[in-house]
Amino acid sequence: MNLRFVAADGSVTPARGTPGERLLDAAQRAGQPLEGTCDGDMACATCHVIVDAADFARLPPASEEEEDLLDLAYAATRTSRLACQIRLDDALDGLTIRIV
Repeated sequence: MNLRFVAADGSVTPARGTPGERLLDAAQRAGQPLEGTCDGDMACATCHVIVDAADFARLPPASEEEEDLLDLAYAATRTSRLACQIRLDDALDGLTIRIV
């Protein structure tokens, strides 16, 4: 599946993801600067990303715990998510993600 990562400077990095893997893993493999310090245990927000508004509705809703962590994330927006909580599937092909 195709993914597009948009850096803070506007540069775009195309990447590939595999259905079933976490967006965090695909991002790190593509060299994106997402730490994922807690390794997906939702104890930090170092994998905070902003999903393109046109793609946001394709994601399953965030859990209450994820929403609570996003309240603490730097530059969080209405379409912010934690990359460790997004499992890729075919419905997310072409997803565009901004790295904060």
